Amino acid sequence: MVRVRLAPSPTGTLHIGTARTAVFNWLYAKSQNGDFLLRIEDTDKERSKPEFTQNILEGLQWLGIDWAEDPVIQSERVAQHRDAIRALLEKGLAYRCYANESELATMRDAQKASNQPPRYDNRHRNLTKEQEAAYQAEGREAVIRFRIDDDADIHWNDLVRGTMRWRGGDLGGDMVVARRAPADQIGDPLYNLVVVVDDAAMEITHVIRGEDHIANTAKQLLLYEALGLPSPTFAHAPLILNADGKKLSKRDGVTSINEFRSMGYTAEAIANYMTLLGWSVPEGMEERFTLGEAADQFSFDRVNKAGARFDWDKLNWLNAQVLHSWSSAQLLDVLRPLWLKNGWTIPNDNGWALELCELLGPSLTLLNDGLDQAAPFFECPALEDDGLKQLQSEGAKAAIGHLIDALQAERWMGTDLDQAQTLLGDAAKAAGVKKGVMMKSLRAALLGRLQGPDLLTTWSLLAKNSDDLPRLQRCLS
Repeated sequence: MVRVRLAPSPTGTLHIGTARTAVFNWLYAKSQNGDFLLRIEDTDKERSKPEFTQNILEGLQWLGIDWAEDPVIQSERVAQHRDAIRALLEKGLAYRCYANESELATMRDAQKASNQPPRYDNRHRNLTKEQEAAYQAEGREAVIRFRIDDDADIHWNDLVRGTMRWRGGDLGGDMVVARRAPADQIGDPLYNLVVVVDDAAMEITHVIRGEDHIANTAKQLLLYEALGLPSPTFAHAPLILNADGKKLSKRDGVTSINEFRSMGYTAEAIANYMTLLGWSVPEGMEERFTLGEAADQFSFDRVNKAGARFDWDKLNWLNAQVLHSWSSAQLLDVLRPLWLKNGWTIPNDNGWALELCELLGPSLTLLNDGLDQAAPFFECPALEDDGLKQLQSEGAKAAIGHLIDALQAERWMGTDLDQAQTLLGDAAKAAGVKKGVMMKSLRAALLGRLQGPDLLTTWSLLAKNSDDLPRLQRCLS
């Protein structure tokens, strides 16, 4: 049975790269009737915070990603990690290295000066007991390093990239698997070791992650072999790139799922777009889909090797498509909290709010547009330059004046649109202007500008709350 996992570090909020990795893992698990699991890698004691763990879990749930078992908490498994390191020491596959930071810095400087790639020179790989005792007598602490044979041939069949091959000599020398500690102790276990131990314990069959982990995979395969553990199948997805073709980072602005959510993107659009960041849809499949629909079609032979450039236009198009497909009731469920948070009073008549959502829905790209575009229906807008210019044009104020007279004589309550058309036609005729001048002037008076949604529906909504007449009257002052 296929078992995959997402293993985020709770040192920050849910990043779009991590979320995309979660999506690919979830899609593959569902496509194979397997399990998607979570492991919280919280062994960075200083930077890991419970609020980040909560943010990650909530972000995944918001995207529609569920998991089959309770999350594994990595920090609760340190004893098992140390047992694995102890086993490596006992087999002679790992050793204590007493080189201090000053000595390592001197080594790196010498390598740099001779244009050599940085690597540990394995200087303490074969210390005698007497040499170890001398270092310990100096009070030196030691890291624990895993032996890597420079001639080792490391290869695997990557589900995205095909056959991958590394030499042990390309991995930077013997690998540190535990931090510095007194010589009679095992320090904090490090990433490559604990990942191997935990993935084996969780019976992970496939490790799906970004291509920036490829070198780690080579190191981890050596550890699987050394510990006598079955190795999973690996798949390395392309990185998400910015417009310049570089890895997307915080310097590019929005990168966390929280930020996308606060900007007004929907979970459906974000999940949809992240699937497209590196995966090509099969022929005949639309680019807009749900995660469930994508799972039915997902396979790694359609995952690209090249980096995936982030395209804001594509994401905005997808988000607009999602919003345009929603009913007025769905839209109101999401917009109502935003309106209330803004301090706006929504009429008790639910029909009014639904009608407003029906009016605004087709023009929304982001949910936050439903805040900006709804503002004139809750607050009297200021007159903008184009609105002022229209109201100062010949015949505009006269037309507004005649419309005010008609409304005061025969109050229109916003229900009969035929009556509205008659009122506008009569006011235009009385002022001696074309009906187009009347309509533009009415829009300027109601919205403060010449751009906006359908005019008669706008007027109708404002009239139902008796907000139209005061806006017309201000134009004559």
